[in-house]
Amino acid sequence: MKVLHKLCTLVFLVSFSIFSNNIKSPAEFLGYEIGERFTRHHKVIDYFKYVSNKLTNVKLEKYGETNEHRSLYIGIISSEENIKNIDEIRRSNISQMSGASNNNTNKKAIVWLSYNVHGNEASSSEAAMLTLFELATSQKHLLKNTLVIIDPSSNPDGRDRYVNWYHQVKSTPYNTDINGKEHHEPWPSGRPNHYLFDLNRDWAWATQVETKHRIAVYNKWMPHIHVDFHEQYMNNPYYFAPAAAPYHTNITKWQRDFQVAIGNNNAMYFDKKGWLYFTKERFDLFYPSYGDTYPSFMGAIGLTYEQAGHSLAGLGVKTDENEILTLKDRAYHHLTSGLSTVEIANNNAEKLNIEFTRFFKNDALTYKSFVLKNDNQDKINRLKALLDIHEITYEAAKNGSVKGYDYSTQQNDKMLVSQNDLVIHTDQPKGKMVHVLFEPKAAIVDSLTYDITAWSIPYAYGFKAIASKNKVASTKNKATNKPIINEINTNAYAYISKWNSVKDARFLADLLQNNIVPRYSEKAFNTAGKFYEKGSLILLRNDNKNNDFDTRLIEIANKHQRKLNVVTSGLVSEGADFGSPFVKPIKKQQILVLSGDETNSLNFGEIWHFFEKELQYPITILQTKDLPEVELFKYDVIILPSGYYSHIVHKKVLENLKKWVSNGGTIVAMGNALSLFADTNGFVLREKSNEQNASSTLMIPYDKRERKSVEKMITGSIFKSNVDTSHPLAFGYENYYFSLKVGAKNYHYLENGYNVAYFSEDTKNVSGFAGKEAVKNVPKSLLFGEDTIGNGSVVYMTNNPLFRAFWENGKLIVANAVFFLNSDRL
Repeated sequence: MKVLHKLCTLVFLVSFSIFSNNIKSPAEFLGYEIGERFTRHHKVIDYFKYVSNKLTNVKLEKYGETNEHRSLYIGIISSEENIKNIDEIRRSNISQMSGASNNNTNKKAIVWLSYNVHGNEASSSEAAMLTLFELATSQKHLLKNTLVIIDPSSNPDGRDRYVNWYHQVKSTPYNTDINGKEHHEPWPSGRPNHYLFDLNRDWAWATQVETKHRIAVYNKWMPHIHVDFHEQYMNNPYYFAPAAAPYHTNITKWQRDFQVAIGNNNAMYFDKKGWLYFTKERFDLFYPSYGDTYPSFMGAIGLTYEQAGHSLAGLGVKTDENEILTLKDRAYHHLTSGLSTVEIANNNAEKLNIEFTRFFKNDALTYKSFVLKNDNQDKINRLKALLDIHEITYEAAKNGSVKGYDYSTQQNDKMLVSQNDLVIHTDQPKGKMVHVLFEPKAAIVDSLTYDITAWSIPYAYGFKAIASKNKVASTKNKATNKPIINEINTNAYAYISKWNSVKDARFLADLLQNNIVPRYSEKAFNTAGKFYEKGSLILLRNDNKNNDFDTRLIEIANKHQRKLNVVTSGLVSEGADFGSPFVKPIKKQQILVLSGDETNSLNFGEIWHFFEKELQYPITILQTKDLPEVELFKYDVIILPSGYYSHIVHKKVLENLKKWVSNGGTIVAMGNALSLFADTNGFVLREKSNEQNASSTLMIPYDKRERKSVEKMITGSIFKSNVDTSHPLAFGYENYYFSLKVGAKNYHYLENGYNVAYFSEDTKNVSGFAGKEAVKNVPKSLLFGEDTIGNGSVVYMTNNPLFRAFWENGKLIVANAVFFLNSDRL
């Protein structure tokens, strides 16, 4: 292969300006050498703007904005000729997804380089500037057959959180002692985005604004190679392809083989410098929502590159091998691997295009159609919205029955379907991605994985579904939802609205904020010839005596497209009359959410995002350290994200919490927060231990210990639970619920509480990996429960129903806990 021109002699030069009289190097533009300090996001973008204004072969495109209003950009660089034909190159590439045959000689390899998706892995944005400059000057020969897209910072909010903190605390000169303050970033760290989501696990689910913007521009280009630049811990050598097992079965032999070729090319340059590296370990290609796997399922060669460093490294740190790892080292390693990847793409542009076209032939996929059934139009609309983001097509089923794998029973069965049900076929360009997202069980050849091993959308979104090995008959989905237009009825005794989706909870949140008092029924009822499920919202004129009640209610209902049914009497033909104690008012809840060092930042972020973005309902965020001093009587609900609170919640604080609960408060505890109450006097929660023979592990050989340890692990596996639908926590649900379990800890059934959702004695995992020892402890254990204390409650959520905001079917449980339990107290 063509050796990168002068690369190895350039790596540590102070300035690159000798190669071009046209543009400044990053050092000349910034006023300091790359590696001397961290560059804030706006200065990185300023450099990209500067180069694009100077050179006609560089384009800059703004593709979005973050929650904190930082701009998201991609830079596009190629030869002058390619840039002149850029629209034709893009259209020709997209046409290949549909199998279009053309002899366009202007096909180029499209390489996308993504930097800094984890904000505190901060060397990569520095490398992005170096890479742009090199490609514009000394390495422009690599652009003959390539078009390179550079995203200099996929997570600028996280990056600036880290960089701003580091500038505030660093020593001058920087301190290389790992014990120094500048090497210990505080909670929540710069890794996640504004809402503390890991954007490298959000590609498929697109819950975050950065991801939605990125997917839109990604679909516009559909690159052949996508590199996601990361940093790992400071004592690890550099990592690059090929990836570790397991590979998902939908990744092709060509993709695997070309990963090896790319790795070999990278190794050649690292060998010349004597730099350490490793391959084929740790970072697998299985979970579909990474920056390497998502592109792989979209036809690209998806790659993760990991440089030693992370936030521990700062500008420089002494490693365990007594060497100084500097920011300059880290940036230039990323520069080298990035240019090496562009080089191999340039030399294999024709082959990349050929194999890219072949990737989208989906005849060999196991399942030809996925049929999803749900009477809940809100859930259907949410799924359609996700499919639209990924430009995946869907159709309507034809009336009749379909056969295949039944997700509810985990066996082959029949299901009656109608034109209201969705059909997603795999004989479409993105059929492999469809297969990955919807298949009931992803085949896994190695249990040592880097992330969760189950994610199937029918389980996550709460659909009954059939996976068919034959193509199911369907019609084009042309139906559009007619807008709901409610009208004022001054004769209304009450207006009634359903309760079975997050959209209903959003409607309720808006009502409460507009000082409209709703009620909910703890019993199903019939009135005026219509049946209403438990949890239905009842808006009584008697509760809302303001003159503008009807006007405000109709306006809010129409805004949220909620259908209101009118009744002229509080007397029902079956169930509880509207004056019954079973028809309870819902108070405008004051909610306190803990955050800080003791909390899991990701789970806190999920809660924060749920209330602020989905429900748009206000919460008060409290630092855990302030909990002992806060006046609890001001609040109705306290949410404890997963975390370890023993350092803060000592005996006196716990007694205060218990007293507050007894007076009518509600605590919602998630995940590891349950350890605060487990086996503690005054609370009914008991941890369920797994009896094992400890001596059986003593003689396991050293090289087998890691693999043996996974027998006790559950790394993201789906289990089916039973649900008590008579309990308010379960209103809006079926009598079963599929839960994503991401840990091996379990709890006994509550002896003196309510076991609202639980795993029965014959429970087995439905999808994903669960260690054979860990899975033994799941049967006869609690999933969601309520511990009543006096007039209040502690709600135990052993599994996280808000996991990464993509487990759609869990969200209503949180709304139920907050708005239905004890909400009628004055």
